[in-house]
Amino acid sequence: MERLETARSAEAHWQSVYLAKSDAELSWFQDRPATSLALHARIDPRPVRVLDVGGGQSALVAALLDAGPEDSPGSISVLDIAPAAVERAKLRLGERSDRVRWIVGSVLEVDSLPSVDLWHDRAVLHFVTEPSDRRRYADRAAASVVAGGHAIVANFGPQGPERCSGLPVLRQSANEIATLFASSFDLIDQAEESHLTPWGKPQQFVYSLLRRR
Repeated sequence: MERLETARSAEAHWQSVYLAKSDAELSWFQDRPATSLALHARIDPRPVRVLDVGGGQSALVAALLDAGPEDSPGSISVLDIAPAAVERAKLRLGERSDRVRWIVGSVLEVDSLPSVDLWHDRAVLHFVTEPSDRRRYADRAAASVVAGGHAIVANFGPQGPERCSGLPVLRQSANEIATLFASSFDLIDQAEESHLTPWGKPQQFVYSLLRRR
């Protein structure tokens, strides 16, 4: 019950953020997810079934649709806790939004997650600060990603902000992320990004590319 109440509180928080702010007012906004796409390009064979966690605002989906086959509706899924974020993403994609499976809910609580070749998360996990919730997150990723599949997880690095959107975050290195996922994934690559907010402030992001055993 406590976790459910926490999820409801988080949904209310992020819903209010997306209702109140435009893309240019969101610190994590980026026109093109260059680092995510670079890591995605290193995966062979190319992932077909993708879940973008916290992807209601992400530009990753549009980039994958641009590169993917036209006859694979539903192979890309987007999960976001805020209904307003999902609606914004649908508007951005227009008619192409019909090719995406949209899931509204908390990554820790949603009833079922799709079976995927790639789990992508830019800037969700660092908001999951409780150790038990982080273990649950890693377990859910392991249950979703097929054997031989991958996860790209991006979070604030050790020199990143201590808070974001009024909430505390957990800053970690790629090796610390690898430890969290160690029971089911191996760290095979990593990258660092100095993300510039829309108002020009740099933020350190650390990306981890993990392979499911």
